[in-house]
Amino acid sequence: MKVRNSLKSAKTRDKNCVIVRRKGRVYVINKRNPRFKARQG
Repeated sequence: MKVRNSLKSAKTRDKNCVIVRRKGRVYVINKRNPRFKARQG
């Protein structure tokens, strides 16, 4: 998982990416391709 200060670049890489907020952190998760997981905060 990558820690990024901007998740917009991570989200636009793949059309299956979803942005989720959990416990004050923002995550990008991708069921189809788990390579694109990212976290912010």
